[in-house]
Amino acid sequence: MFHFFAYLSRMKLIDRWSLMRCVQRENVQEHSLQVAMVSHGLALIKNKLYGGRLNPEKVAVIALFHDATEVLTGDLPTPVKYFSGEIRDAYKAFEGHAAQELLKLLPSEFREDYSPLIVGRSDDQEAHEIIKAADTICAFIKCLEERAAGNQEFSKAQKALEAKLDALAHRPEVGYFMKNFVPSFSLTLDEISKPLEL
Repeated sequence: MFHFFAYLSRMKLIDRWSLMRCVQRENVQEHSLQVAMVSHGLALIKNKLYGGRLNPEKVAVIALFHDATEVLTGDLPTPVKYFSGEIRDAYKAFEGHAAQELLKLLPSEFREDYSPLIVGRSDDQEAHEIIKAADTICAFIKCLEERAAGNQEFSKAQKALEAKLDALAHRPEVGYFMKNFVPSFSLTLDEISKPLEL
């Protein structure tokens, strides 16, 4: 008996934004799906409009697993994780250990297949940069949604994420996504349904 998928299914039990008052709770499994969808979109945008050569499906699958170790580490709030270099380094080491422990929950013949997804590999650097950008976009979207619901708790987080997105200005696929897709997240269901013929 192998417990890998049973452990991963517990991603839905780990809340994100644990120090924040949320109108809509978000768990790690939901977040991972959204990051995978945005990563796939960013890879397509880069390929079709900016000369990229990414495999969007591969990027999406890597993104699905980008926070998998949190089933063992939990989701450490950003202010805590980056409080000091010592804490950040210790958490990174803990994540590395958690990744190896997760892989042990698989039959040995599958560990090599899942290792690049759980541990990450340097030859997937471009994919990981796209996923990191998507992760930032998804956090920013969460701020937009919370603030649209009247929750000012996310004001400071939104400003910090805007600065992170400004630092990604060298990535035209991020700018394209932010301009063409992100504004819809501040709209109501009626407003985003207008183009549909239902």
